[in-house]
Formats: sequence, C-alpha cells, structure tokens
Amino acid sequence: MNIRTGIGFDVHQLAEGEEFWLGGILLDYYKGGVGHSDADVLLHAICDALLGAANMGDIGKHFPDTSSDYKGIDSKILLKKVGELIAQKEYKISNIDSTICLQKPKLAPHLDTMKAVIAKVLEIEVDQVSIKATTTENLGFVGREEGISAYSSVLIFK
Repeated sequence: MNIRTGIGFDVHQLAEGEEFWLGGILLDYYKGGVGHSDADVLLHAICDALLGAANMGDIGKHFPDTSSDYKGIDSKILLKKVGELIAQKEYKISNIDSTICLQKPKLAPHLDTMKAVIAKVLEIEVDQVSIKATTTENLGFVGREEGISAYSSVLIFK
C-alpha cells in the first residue's frame, strides 16, 4: 500500500464589502476574503494538501491567479477538480484534518455544514473530514481581523 501525507496553508486578507466564503459556504459577516477566486482559505489549504500529498504541485500551478478562467470561481469547483486529479493517479482520501485561524465570527455553528460540503464535493464520508477553528488571542493580522488563515493535513493512499 502506498500511503502519503500532505500539508496545505492559505491566507487571505479580509475586507469590508467582500463575500465571506469559507469551507464552501457563504457566511453572513461584514467582512470577507479578498482574492482572485472566492478566497475560500479552507478549501485552498485542502487543495494544496491533496496536491502536495500526490506530488502534483500546488493550487497555483493548476489554477493560476493570472488566468481569467479562475476569476471569482467557486472554490468547490477547484476542490472537485483536485479530487479528480488525485483520483487519476489512483489515490483515495483517508482523512482530512484542518484548522481555521480567525478572530471573528465564531465558526462553531458552521463547522458541521462545512464538513458535509467538503465530503460531498470529494465524494467521501463526513467522518473523514475534521475542521477545527481557533483565534490567535487578538495577536497578529488574524487577531486584528485583517486576515484569515487555514492549515490542512491529509492522508491519501492507493
């Protein structure tokens, strides 16, 4: 059996008036992510972790922010394509473990919905997706509510 791990990280600036997409769902908040796509840091971190585990580069290689094809794109589409890319190499997902760093809003009420969305997109069980949320205790760009970051670790096998 071939088992591989991957890690992913993403960060986006937060700004007033932007939509706030996170974990494939739209959150009601006065700030949102700034980015070429929908700026969903969680899905981007998962994409990078999966691509890295399969030794396929990163999200920028496959979906460059210099391409108008990806301007404003729903990151669920990117995640679906990444799932298809790793499947082409005959990999299956064992599990995904992610952490979102965000001062506000509180994410606990949304985590189960995010897990369900990710599982559906990747055609895996909800139990294979773990998402945690933390603040940075008002420290740094996250603590000042200037940005959001996410980390993801994955295990894939064939």
